[in-house]
Formats: sequence, structure tokens, C-alpha cells
Amino acid sequence: MTLATAHPSDVPAAGNPALTSALAIAVIAAATLAGAWFFQLVLEIMPCPLCLEQRYAYYLAVPLGAVVALAAARGAPRAVLLAGLAILGLAALANAGLGTYHAGVEWGFWPGPTDCTGLMVDFGKAGSLLDQLDKVKVVRCDEVQFRFLGISLAGYNVLISLLMAAIAGWGVARTARA
Repeated sequence: MTLATAHPSDVPAAGNPALTSALAIAVIAAATLAGAWFFQLVLEIMPCPLCLEQRYAYYLAVPLGAVVALAAARGAPRAVLLAGLAILGLAALANAGLGTYHAGVEWGFWPGPTDCTGLMVDFGKAGSLLDQLDKVKVVRCDEVQFRFLGISLAGYNVLISLLMAAIAGWGVARTARA
């Protein structure tokens, strides 16, 4: 009687940095989105326009990370894996930049977009001004609604995005060498 033993090569992620990094990015992005939706729907911390824009990179990273991981598991060409990981890394870096911009707006380092910072005066029809004020609740981009350890959610977005970019960079470097 022979017992089968698992070898590292039998485990799909072992020795497959493209799979490992793409899967890690997809999981991190999904967890971040789940956290954002938890803050919004359960804790009722409503996102500002910049917060919503920062979610786009995560909405890209979840399915693209899953597709790249699946492609890596099925032995896709190295060029395809490198392109997918590069797109994930660039999206994460761009999102880190957007998060840095948003955090700077929150700290008052620079002005933010006019639709969610500064004076908000759009009277429209003067007769319906009171009706408009009762119906519209603008979530400002320059007012922090939640901080943990002195860092706002925009700041945590920067850290998470940089982590995802580093994982993508690791995956690119290791896949290119393989």
C-alpha cells in the first residue's frame, strides 16, 4: 500500500508568483470593498465623491485579480500574466495617488474639487431654495467623518493601495524571473 504525499509542485500557488500575487490582490481588494460598504451601510458613514472614486480601482482589482490568478493556474503565457499584474499594480498606484490627494484635501494642504469642498452655493430657483436645502445632504470631501489612530479612511486607502502595488510588483519581478 502506497500513501500519496503532496509535493510543493502539486499545490497550485507554490512556485507560481503570478497566481499568489494576483489572488492576494483580489482578496485584499474584496476585503477593502467589504469594509467600505460596511462603513457606509452599517455604520452610516456616507462616502464623499472622492471616496466613491477611490473604489473604482478595487472594483477593477477584484475581477482582474481573479482572472489573472485563474490564468496563472492554467499556465497562461508569461506575457499575459505580466500584463495583468502590471495593470493591477498601475491601478493600485493611481489609487494611492488619488487617496493621497484626498487626504491632503482633508488636512487642508490643497483645495479639493469644487463639487464637494469650499463654498457650496447653487441656489437654482430662488423659490425652491428651502425645498432644495431639505432634500440635499452633501458629503464634503474636506471633512473627515472617521479616523482611526489619527488616519482617515483616505489615508488607509493609500496604505492598502501601496500594499497592493507592492504585491503586484513582487509578482511581476518573480514572474519575469521564472
